[in-house]
Amino acid sequence: MASTGFFIPDKEYFNIGEASRVTQVPSYTLRYWETALHAPRPVRRASGHRRYTRKDLESIFKIKELLYDRKLTLAGAKKALNREARAQAGGMLDLHAIGRLKRELREILLELK
Repeated sequence: MASTGFFIPDKEYFNIGEASRVTQVPSYTLRYWETALHAPRPVRRASGHRRYTRKDLESIFKIKELLYDRKLTLAGAKKALNREARAQAGGMLDLHAIGRLKRELREILLELK
């Protein structure tokens, strides 16, 4: 992951111990973030063990930045993650917002006539 400056080994999946070592976040904290922030979302093996992907590790680094560097609360970090997810989904949300805005402007225009 070049953008954050962190090195993620070239593997497809990581167990919780490996994810903890790579991100330098204790495993109990990773488990807590899963429940409190609903991120990361590791897949579970049939045995119940977590399998973190590279994307999961990137989200851990993002959460770590929000909480430790930017000093956000868990609620603030959750809002920031949701905002970022909406921005990435962008197109559909923007089209709905634009449509709503157009309807409101038409109604105002009719009232002014």
